[in-house]
Formats: sequence, structure tokens, C-alpha cells
Amino acid sequence: MSRKKKPYPILEGIEIEACAAAGNSLFHWNELVVFVPFCVPGDIVDVRIRRKKHNYAEGEVARFIKYSNVRAIPRCEHFGICGGCRWQNLPYEEQLKMKEQQVKDQLIRIGKIKLPPFRPILGSVNQWEYRNKLDFGASNRRYLTKEEIQSGREFQRNALGFHITGAFDKVLPITKCYLMDDLQNQIRQTVFDYAQEHEISFFDLKAQTGMLRDIIVRNSNTGEWMVIAQMHIDHTPITPDHTEQDEKRSIDEQWEKVFGMLQHLADKFPQISSLLYLDNQKGNDTIGDQDIKVFKGNDYIFEQMEDLRFKVGPKSFYQTNTDQAYHLYKVVKEFAYQEPQPATINKPVVYDLYTGTGTIANFIARQAEKVIGIEYVPEAIEDAKVNSEINHIDNTLFYAGDMKDVLSEDFIKQHGRPDIIITDPPRAGMHPDVVQTILRAAPQRIVYVSCNPATQARDIQLLSEQYQVTAIQPVDMFPHTPHVENVALLQKK
Repeated sequence: MSRKKKPYPILEGIEIEACAAAGNSLFHWNELVVFVPFCVPGDIVDVRIRRKKHNYAEGEVARFIKYSNVRAIPRCEHFGICGGCRWQNLPYEEQLKMKEQQVKDQLIRIGKIKLPPFRPILGSVNQWEYRNKLDFGASNRRYLTKEEIQSGREFQRNALGFHITGAFDKVLPITKCYLMDDLQNQIRQTVFDYAQEHEISFFDLKAQTGMLRDIIVRNSNTGEWMVIAQMHIDHTPITPDHTEQDEKRSIDEQWEKVFGMLQHLADKFPQISSLLYLDNQKGNDTIGDQDIKVFKGNDYIFEQMEDLRFKVGPKSFYQTNTDQAYHLYKVVKEFAYQEPQPATINKPVVYDLYTGTGTIANFIARQAEKVIGIEYVPEAIEDAKVNSEINHIDNTLFYAGDMKDVLSEDFIKQHGRPDIIITDPPRAGMHPDVVQTILRAAPQRIVYVSCNPATQARDIQLLSEQYQVTAIQPVDMFPHTPHVENVALLQKK
């Protein structure tokens, strides 16, 4: 018989010292760093220790004794549960200070680099309704708060909202999200109400059953809206002795419900110019490998940036903060083309790694001899080619494939050695093979765009033998979250 673990103590009258990674805050206790969510520096709290490791611990607030003077009133009723906007309780000016410091700390600690003069962080144009995409999970296991569980009341268990961290199969029903134009709240609620009324079952992630799985909502600065209904149609036999006709009838009846819901959306929201659906039978909600069909309108929407138009499909990556993306790309262009220019006869040859739908490649193409874009997602590459075509840009070439496989010595020999490399990798950063290929390609200038300064710092350290950082520009793309974008300019030594 195993012995019960002795419960950790409640620490009384603790003053929160600083903000920490992942939107947490911290204080020191018995030579340990203790991380606590949903606090700000200066808060006085009682903290319940939940987990203890060798050199750190994790806790939660048992009671607020005194609120800090450096504190904002969260706007969202879901704050503290949802976890998506963990810094709503911090004034925006303080958020920017923390993000700028985060970039500095990680570049110094991980990258071990000498920092050039640091440009002040660029705050977001919009602090609310800045996102152009939200993803709402459906579940028959609604997340219940401690207060709801303790109340002993019965709750309706279907939910359409955000997945809860640490409870992968549960979804918090969202009443109102302030991160995107309010129309998304109306669309989400309409889908939920229709599914409830017409007995469209909600997905059970553990059992892998249920019809309504996920809703993705996108909009653009051209006024277009895209909605993707991710369904899970039951193809299993109804009875052991069922016939093919029985199975077909069952599947047809399910699709009839789905099409009814989609038609209801189309009728109620004429703003939706791209209404799409799919049947995902996988164990996860990713749609990159799925067959997405059109119910109404087009399979794309357009974003506008200066005089350029960008086609965005359901599988395309596009920066989720459209207005701020423009300022981010202006920094990239400035870093790429600032004097002194690489010593080429005419204009420079530019490689745009992790190009997505070619937004950066097309945005900077007019100042280049040619731009070579590489991206993993084939559909995004097709959009990138279309984006060049519709904007009458004829000096871009785009290739789909795994970066470490495509960007080879033979590839560089075929397309020309780059004068400038722009790289905008995912959060994991660049594969070591890609870093080595960049070193062998030896461009005069590297513009490194990152949504994760920690992996950016790691990669810069790998490049530091041949390159030095000459400019740093943090950019806030995600207000009220701890995430920050950073652009670093590396010059060949």
C-alpha cells in the first residue's frame, strides 16, 4: 500500500517579485524559484505549492491579500481560466517592458552575444480585436471550474470554445472573446445553438466519436470572412448485420445535418465569402493533410498590404495580426536593404526561408534581383505563386519541401548564392542542418525573424562564428500574451 504524499505548504504573505516566462510570475522561497500564474509584480498573496522540483516549484494563488499598484482590470470574463491572455491584468505599457526585457535576457543568456544598441519594442497598432484567425474546439466534455464542481449543480456538458491547458479533452465554453472582430462571437454562438437544437453531437476526443469537431474563423482587412467547419462523420456500422445501404443512409443523414448548419450560417452571415468543411477522421485536429471542400463562395480570402494583395487559403500561414504584420515586414525590408548593400553588380539575390504564402518574399521582391522562397506546406507555396502573379511580380521562385532537404548545396548552385537570407522559422527554430547550409552559403546579411527569442538566440549562437548581430527590433504581435516577435540583423564578419 503506497503512502500518501505529504501535502506541500501554503506560503502566506508572499510578494510577487517579477514576471516570468509563459505568462507566469515568480518569487523566491528557500533558494527555489516559485512560478505562479495570473499575478503581477507587487501583488501580496498566499500561495499553495502544487509541485516541487530540484531547483524550482510551481504554485497557485490561494488568496489575494493586496493587489499591486502595477495592475490592470482584466477585460475578459474568462481571464484566469482560459489562459489565452495571461497578461490582461498587466497594463499594456508594462507588457511591452516585460517583452523587451525577455528578448534581451534570452539573447544574452542563450545566445551569449554582445547586443548592439537595442531598438525600443514596437507596440501593436491594436490592443484588442487584432487577430485575423481563431480556432474553437468542440467537445462533449465541457470544462468545469472548481466553483461549478463544488456547487453540486448539473451543467450542460457540450462546449464550443478553447481547449484548456492540462485537460486536453475538455473545452471552456467562450461567451465573448475580445481578440477578434465581434462577428466571430456571433458565428461561434450560432454554430453552438444550431448544433444543440438539431442534435449534432459534439466531439469526444478520448472516444473519437461525435460530429462537430472544430470551427476555424478567419477574416481579413479587405472585409472578407472564412469559416471552416471541421466535422467527424461516423462511418462505423450501425448494427452487426447492417447493409451497405444502411451505412450510406446513416452517412447521408449526418451530412444532411452538417449541410443544414452550413446553410444556416450562409443565410445568417452574408459576410462569409468562404464557407468550407471537411471530414477529419484523424486523432488530431490539424488540417494540413485534409481534403477541404467548398460549401459557399471561394476557398480563399485576400489580405491587403500597401499595394499588394495576398491570397490566403484554409491551410495557409499568415501572420494573425494583420496591421502589425505590416510594421514587422517594414522592419524586415529595412534590415535587408539598408546600407551598405551586399557587393553585387545589380540588385541582391534573396532567399526567403519558411516563406509561407510568400508575404515577405513578395513584399521585398521589387528591391531584389530575385527572391527564392522555400516552405514546407505545398498549398502555401501555390498561394505564394498566385500572390506573385496577381501582384505582377515576376522575379520570385517558390519551392515546397522540408527546409533541410530542399536547401542543399546543389539547390544553391542551381539558383545562385544568396546575398541576403531572410529566415522566419516556426517556434522550434531552424534545424541544425539548415544552419550549417546557411553558413556554407555565406550570405553577406541574414535577417532572422522569430516568434520565439529563445530558439532564435540558440541559432544566432550557432551562427556567431561567422556573423555578428548589428541590429535588434522586438515587435509585439500578440497583446495580453507573453509572446513576442523579434527581428535580428546579422552581418558577415
